[in-house]
Amino acid sequence: MTTYNFAAVIERDADGYYAYCPELPGCCTSGETFEQARENLIDAIKLNLEDMSAEELKAHLGQR
Repeated sequence: MTTYNFAAVIERDADGYYAYCPELPGCCTSGETFEQARENLIDAIKLNLEDMSAEELKAHLGQR
């Protein structure tokens, strides 16, 4: 299994917490609590990576 590290930004907003991964455009989510937003973002990142083609993975992750 390959392990990747991504930056995560989690900010409090009027409805709870908003979370996104700046390294993966469009990869964002929210949650009522910080912990829920964090877990949702982990799931969103996994789904985002699963949906990427080999070329997209190489483009986003090849420089690591």
